[in-house]
Amino acid sequence: MLKLIIGNKAYSSWSLRGWLACKQSGLPFDEVVVPLFDADWPTRRAAPDIAPSGGKVPILWDGDAVVWDSLAIIDYLDAKTGGTKFWPTDSAARGFARSLAAEMHAGFTALRSRHGMNVRQIFEPEALHADVAVELERLFELWAQARARFGGDQPYLFGAFSAVDIMFAPVCTRITTYSLPTPRFAQAYVDAVIGNRWMQDWIAAAQDEEWVIDKYERPAKG
Repeated sequence: MLKLIIGNKAYSSWSLRGWLACKQSGLPFDEVVVPLFDADWPTRRAAPDIAPSGGKVPILWDGDAVVWDSLAIIDYLDAKTGGTKFWPTDSAARGFARSLAAEMHAGFTALRSRHGMNVRQIFEPEALHADVAVELERLFELWAQARARFGGDQPYLFGAFSAVDIMFAPVCTRITTYSLPTPRFAQAYVDAVIGNRWMQDWIAAAQDEEWVIDKYERPAKG
């Protein structure tokens, strides 16, 4: 049985990606949620089942095999399930999807740092920082290209829900949480991702968590 260790569902964007990857694989897995950044976190992150990742989540155990980093987890589960569940089969689509996933994995740092994930809240819109506005423009450009070239009449970027949607899922929550300005076609994609049944399960579970990380909170939208 796979075991996936994740952080708070309200706040942990990388954990969301790892969890969605496990759901996409169709393989059974045990889920272990550990609260992040509380008084016991320094001790907890040094525990044998978390320490191999340097104290970061998500971390996936498959027997004695250990994999961390959400993109590495996607690739591991893709290989484990025969390479049919995560990436488009068409070579051009697959190459573009992998490029988008890699850019999300390494980039959009202003958007991520200024707008931490919080799926329990919707905040009043605020003036965008210039660096975030530039990154949103790039994000929507990538989504538009993917939808136009490979999306067809399906709701996701490459038709069926796939690894690239997993990588962008936390961004979709940020757009919702912070009421970020979004063109109509991009909002339709955001709505599709947020409406995904696995996303709805994750968001519902986050509502029941008692942990609060103050740096990700602000007054909610009235």
